Amino acid sequence: YYFNCLPLDPDEDLFLIMGMGQYPNLGVADAFAVVVHDGVHRVVRASRALGLDRMDTTVGPFSVAVIQGLQELRCRLDAADTGDATTLAFDLTWTGAQHPIEEPPHRVRDAVGRIYLDACRMAQMGGWSGSITVGDRTWDVTPDAWWGSRDRSWGIRPSGEPEPPGITAHLPGDGFNWLYAPARFEDQSVFVICQTRNDGSRVLEEAVRVWRRPDGEGVEHLGRPEYELTWDDDHRFVVHAVVRAGRLELDVRPWRPIHLGVGTGYGFDAEWRNGRYVGDLVVQERAWDLRTEEGRAAMWGIVDAAATFTLDGAVGHGLFEYLFL
Repeated sequence: YYFNCLPLDPDEDLFLIMGMGQYPNLGVADAFAVVVHDGVHRVVRASRALGLDRMDTTVGPFSVAVIQGLQELRCRLDAADTGDATTLAFDLTWTGAQHPIEEPPHRVRDAVGRIYLDACRMAQMGGWSGSITVGDRTWDVTPDAWWGSRDRSWGIRPSGEPEPPGITAHLPGDGFNWLYAPARFEDQSVFVICQTRNDGSRVLEEAVRVWRRPDGEGVEHLGRPEYELTWDDDHRFVVHAVVRAGRLELDVRPWRPIHLGVGTGYGFDAEWRNGRYVGDLVVQERAWDLRTEEGRAAMWGIVDAAATFTLDGAVGHGLFEYLFL
């Protein structure tokens, strides 16, 4: 599971991302939540032995409960007493804005041709209700003011302890250039995916919109996606983008970036990786002060940014995710 929760008003200075995974071949379940607020990158993470009950979607203080299939889910992080200073908790209910879509299969090979990622996702835009607590402040979350995207993936991905690289450690990589942009408008949702190798060839591409109509919903395939990015002076963050696919042209203004891989186990931390066994039940909290050079230097890898989208004069909101290796 992956969820994000963003306010439609950027002045709220808050962006929350949460996730939970089960790894049957590794015998592990884990979960995380990460929030950037008031210049601090805060993470709560938990891991446990998976056991035999696949219906148990809890990991320590985290839980995901399906209230109505493909439409309504409840996500919770109870306040955890870990002895650390960071405080993060939430009780949020997700309601889908349209039916989820199934994205194309995502298969990636390494330099010798071996498949190391073979997965698929369903994706959906929606809204939130409930509450979020960060430190001594609590936000009341309502679906008219807090939107987001979610996905659920299944398949094979490089989780747990890294496998021996063999000859691939001495071969040039193909590059991993990734852009993912799901956006919600009042009458439609748009999903754009693009992964490109360094030579310009595409591994994955998709651009669709899901219309909300009184007589049901319709999916429109838009064609090959292309994009133009404007970076900040340090080439760390995208500050503006234009995404095109067929007749569609999205103007994108990212406003709250989160380095998703830092602290969450999303593939980049040696001490904490998705699927890695760290104990029968372990719960931790971590914080990085982004107002310091040391905190900023720790941020790298995939970026998930809350963003404002403009399409044919209409304003929408959603996720702008990117990684360029």
